[in-house]
Amino acid sequence: MSVIPHTTLKTKRYPLLLISGDTMDTLIERKQFIIPVRTCEYVLTLSLFLTLVLTHTIFQPPILASDLLANNATTTPVLRNITTQIKEEFNPEIRKEKFDNRISVKYKGFTVNNIADGVKHIKMVKYFSGKPVRINVIEMNSKVASDFEVKPAIASTTLPNRRTLKTIAQNTNSIAAINGGFFKPQTGVPLGTLMIDGKIYTGPIYDRVALGIFENGYDVGRVQLDARISGNGHEIKIDNINQPRMLSSYILAYTRDWGKYAPASPQYGVQLQIVGNKITAASANPLSIPENGYVLVGPKSQLGKLFGAEYVDIQINTNPKWENVKHIISGGPYLVKDSEVFVDMSAQKLQSIGGRNPRTAIGYTKDNDLILITADGREGSSIGLTLVELANLMKSLGCTNAINLDGGGSTVMYVNGKIVNRPAQTGGISLSNAVVISKKNIN
Repeated sequence: MSVIPHTTLKTKRYPLLLISGDTMDTLIERKQFIIPVRTCEYVLTLSLFLTLVLTHTIFQPPILASDLLANNATTTPVLRNITTQIKEEFNPEIRKEKFDNRISVKYKGFTVNNIADGVKHIKMVKYFSGKPVRINVIEMNSKVASDFEVKPAIASTTLPNRRTLKTIAQNTNSIAAINGGFFKPQTGVPLGTLMIDGKIYTGPIYDRVALGIFENGYDVGRVQLDARISGNGHEIKIDNINQPRMLSSYILAYTRDWGKYAPASPQYGVQLQIVGNKITAASANPLSIPENGYVLVGPKSQLGKLFGAEYVDIQINTNPKWENVKHIISGGPYLVKDSEVFVDMSAQKLQSIGGRNPRTAIGYTKDNDLILITADGREGSSIGLTLVELANLMKSLGCTNAINLDGGGSTVMYVNGKIVNRPAQTGGISLSNAVVISKKNIN
């Protein structure tokens, strides 16, 4: 995980992710015999099945005749599940059919549209307190939609920017998208943890909950930053990365993602420009942020301890220690935690977003399906949702974990070139960041 190019920042975790793979010949030729790949799959499937059966037989106690009827009830389902898993691994059509059937049953009676294999868009109207709410759902299975990935995206190349969701989606060649996390309306800077492709753009605020996106799954947790810089025999805490100043005593790190210059120093503050583990400039005034470095801004009483240091070292970590996490999007509060409704609005200092409003949420199911939803509000034909109602909705859709994202005027969903919900402002307001589903970049 890095906040700046790895030549200037050492981290303990999240090494660069290297993607490698082998290609399989479609035919295997030997001594005039050509064996189709389908035959190879069947043979391999049978071999794996027999191996699993033999393993199950060897390591299980023998089944006596008197126990046969009782044991058959448990042994047969185990072997059946193993067989199903093997078939799904070698035949994507089976997995796709299983996903399609699951969606068909789950959303019976509602309008279901196919965005791509493994990605569905569902439109529904549900009633709360006897009044309607228009709801849009995107459900995605990453194994079926193996050519696509879900990830955060920012409005532009630097953080203090805003664009409409349609523009962000089109700039990232996305087939679907929703608005992302909270942001500072005046500047567009995201508020809370944001990581894209292993790089931290912004750090956490109030340790708010975030969704971690991995190669083969998801996780949620309240994220804390553990960052330090050492030099001259001192170790100094870094309070945040590319975030607005909350206390004059905080030491903040700014990378080029923030812009060309660091923000103003606090009273009695100082700025250190660092490149290649060397302090290259110090000033009370805003310093330029180097392409391959960063600027620290904070009290001179703390950063002054590094003056004259021949070498400085920065360490950036997070808690939870998400090894190999690819992307992180922050929101809050929790909606569903370990399959139970859990709304901790006060603990995350989000009392101001209570009441009935347009809502956006993200979560995932036990089948590892990702669910993105928007609920329109503030109008007679769609009154919006409270956070508890939203949490119950996410649980009813099968989410084992889910979090709230930015809502209100920000709530907007994009599918195949169009805004599919009805935000108060046509097309939705300009946003800082989004969650998008786009084609994987294969280098």
